[in-house]
Amino acid sequence: MARKSRFYRPCVFFLSGLWPRRRCILPKRTLTAALVCALYVFFTQVDLSLRSPTWTTTGRNQVTARGALDLGLSNEDLAVPSRSNVVYITLRSKRLKPANIRGTVRPKLRRKVRRTALPHSNSQTGSETDPPMSSIRIYSRTPPPWLSAHDVGTMRALAGAKVLRVEQPQETSWPLLVFERTRLEEPNAVCGLALGPMDSVEVFAFHLDRVLGLNRTLTAVSRKLAFLHDGQPSPVVAWEASLDPADVSLTWAEYQRSLKQRCWVHNVAPKPESGCSVVHHYEWSKLALFDFLLQIHKRLDPSCCGFKSRQQDGCHEPGRHFKCMQREGIRLANIVRRHHDPRHLVLAVNKGYFDRNEDNLDFRLLEGIKELPVSAVSVLMSGRLREKLLQSLFLDQTYWESQGGRFGVDKLIDVIERRAQVLLTYANAHGVHAVDMSE
Repeated sequence: MARKSRFYRPCVFFLSGLWPRRRCILPKRTLTAALVCALYVFFTQVDLSLRSPTWTTTGRNQVTARGALDLGLSNEDLAVPSRSNVVYITLRSKRLKPANIRGTVRPKLRRKVRRTALPHSNSQTGSETDPPMSSIRIYSRTPPPWLSAHDVGTMRALAGAKVLRVEQPQETSWPLLVFERTRLEEPNAVCGLALGPMDSVEVFAFHLDRVLGLNRTLTAVSRKLAFLHDGQPSPVVAWEASLDPADVSLTWAEYQRSLKQRCWVHNVAPKPESGCSVVHHYEWSKLALFDFLLQIHKRLDPSCCGFKSRQQDGCHEPGRHFKCMQREGIRLANIVRRHHDPRHLVLAVNKGYFDRNEDNLDFRLLEGIKELPVSAVSVLMSGRLREKLLQSLFLDQTYWESQGGRFGVDKLIDVIERRAQVLLTYANAHGVHAVDMSE
């Protein structure tokens, strides 16, 4: 500090001695010396201020020579930072959102379904503990073209209508479900026969019938009932009071003669001695095609004479082999029609079998058949049978899930497709023609 003052004083004395003099032209050497002294004084003051800062108190807060705000920290807190006591704080930057969220991800719309508790169920009244929710799922504006509006309405009623009571009709051994707001005496009353869990083929038969354009089966859905079969998925088939299962009685010989007569074709009344029944000729062709695809033998071959029967086929009745030797006298069974529509058959009690091999099919069902409906043959030959069956069976959610979803349903359709190829091969070999059977 003393050394710096020795150079400081001559500069001040030299500069102060210049002012009393009169105005004159200074030489360049004097101006250079004055400029050097001025710069020296300036940098000396700056260096001293940095080395020995002075603190000034302004009210409650203290401001340092560098302009930093002191909030009452101690000297230890104001220590010079080093690597050991420095804490680095990283601020998380705000994530930018995409410009158009709705355009990138479309939110899934879910409807909230309000569930209401129902009274306890019992076998007498048939009241359900489950809410009356239909398992029929139709996501498009219109159902598939092979299902009519009446089919869809009946499916929704069978799958979701509340069961009011359970009755036991005389015509069948299955319990009859009477739904709420339904009267049996009404012509369009919707009731349902509750079949067993092993009869799920009834649901598949209904959709196969509609896809092929036959329209001869009763509407069937799969449903879980808490008071029947321990809540397992079981088929519920629409029941009509106008059905008459015992009106048509034909032997095998009479049936074959009626096929040759082509009864009621073009609405021509047959002769009395022809032996024709009241059933239209085309109905037998539809029945034979449908029963062959599902291998239903209870109608045209009740004694199981056309294939090697197994224990699960239900053909082990006494005297069966003797009946097959005298098959001309075997009577057809389960030939059902409506009282107000005697010309057309109703394909009821469709006990089919998917586990029967192609080398053990019942070709007796096709004997005497020379014509097949062109609507069904076109579907079998178009290659779209699987697509249509999947689309139709998917509507019944309970049945779809009970069969194991897409994987299980595909196995059932595989069987039908193989039998369809066998049927078409048989038709070509035996001269069976496809005929338009629409009326």
